[in-house]
Amino acid sequence: MDHLDTMRLFVRVLERRSFTAAAADLGLPRSTATEAIRRLEEHLGARLLERTTRQVNATQDGEAYYRRCLSILADIEDAEAAFRNAEPFGLLRIDASTLLTRTFLLPRLPEFLTRFPRIDLQIGQSDRLVDLVREGVDCVIRVGEPPDSGMIMRRLAVIREITCASP
Repeated sequence: MDHLDTMRLFVRVLERRSFTAAAADLGLPRSTATEAIRRLEEHLGARLLERTTRQVNATQDGEAYYRRCLSILADIEDAEAAFRNAEPFGLLRIDASTLLTRTFLLPRLPEFLTRFPRIDLQIGQSDRLVDLVREGVDCVIRVGEPPDSGMIMRRLAVIREITCASP
């Protein structure tokens, strides 16, 4: 068990006033829950719980640790919730060749803006090597095999090309 799981377990033990009920809630064997709390108390060097045969109560240190755990777990939940189903927003700077922009980006632009209304686009058109950091560009779309680079690259599509000529 990691520290966060142990904190969640500790909070649940105090809320349910029972190792058995807390372990059942979290899908753990009671022995695992008991051992995790024992290791937590050993790690902290403090006795957190008063145990009787019928219920579990917090010691003074346990009550202080419980309040801190509640705060930490709430902060983590808030941080995760901010990114779950979060709607992207802000300025997105893209650079692509004129041909790619006209052929692939512009036809899909209305759909993109409908789906992500809070994104402002700035589209540059060039075939030159762009210094992403210095020029403040977020994304570059290019055709062909990229030169060796430390940049993160993803293949977006495969475009077949043929050369045609008349006699």
